[in-house]
Amino acid sequence: MTGKERREQLIQISRTLFAEKGFDGTSVEEIAATANVSKPVVYEHFGGKEGVYAVVVDREMQKLLGMVTEALSASHALVKLERAALALLAYVEENSEGFRILVRDSHAASGTGTFASLINDIASQVEDVMVDEFAGRGYDPKLAPMYAQMLVGMVALTGQWWLDVRRPSREEVAAHLVNLAWNGLTGLNPQPRLTSGSRLIEERRAPLLPRPTEKELRERERARERELREAEKARERELKEREKIRERELREAEKLAREAEKARLRELKEQEKIREREQREAEKLAREQERARERELREAEKAREREQRELERARIREAREAERASNSSR
Repeated sequence: MTGKERREQLIQISRTLFAEKGFDGTSVEEIAATANVSKPVVYEHFGGKEGVYAVVVDREMQKLLGMVTEALSASHALVKLERAALALLAYVEENSEGFRILVRDSHAASGTGTFASLINDIASQVEDVMVDEFAGRGYDPKLAPMYAQMLVGMVALTGQWWLDVRRPSREEVAAHLVNLAWNGLTGLNPQPRLTSGSRLIEERRAPLLPRPTEKELRERERARERELREAEKARERELKEREKIRERELREAEKLAREAEKARLRELKEQEKIREREQREAEKLAREQERARERELREAEKAREREQRELERARIREAREAERASNSSR
């Protein structure tokens, strides 16, 4: 799959997930798992969830705005209104996921959000049309912006309601919208119909964009459920893998801690051995010094005794000499 094809695949998968769960309920992990790619692939193409969401929303806004803009190019005001209503309802029916994304987190009357921004863009175009119509009918053109918001808001909110009910047909809904907008409550037609030109365009559109049958809708729903189940399984697998990695990292950390503790104990033992060896050397040295001192003391004692003996002998000799001298003098 080329990079362009991968990007388009991620956009379509994200579009489905955003329509089903909204922006906050969709994660990059789920997008990647559904596409069978890693998260870095999503970041590489879009920079994150915000990036892919912006691309999806911009596509839908441009698509709807283009359809309404084309409808407003008709010549007669009534035809403009009919075709604009049909364009919105056709978009709702044929791009349900896209419309859900646009309206999920914003309301047409809230003044904020992507859908409100889009409605304001459309209202600006309608305002240009109504300024000319008001001027031609003698109405104050300054009121055109307010009436444009009223008209577009009425059609947009009806589209939001019809998104879920899908009854009656879009052609009939468009006819009733135009009936209320064009004739007003006091002049409602009990059996409104589109003009022949708008009906012809709708008939030409129908074969190209057929309305899905109940069976097709059920199949789509089942397919979406399967995709969600697969995404959930993928998410569970990823969580299990993460848990395994975390357990492996914990085991590695515990192993390193044990090895570090063993190394510390070995170092302590070595230090203890060195200390004991040094102590033994010191004790040995002290004993040798003690023995040397004792030897010195013994030697000194022996020398003193010898000296005393020599002195005693000398004294005895002197005494004898003195005695002999005394005897000789007698």
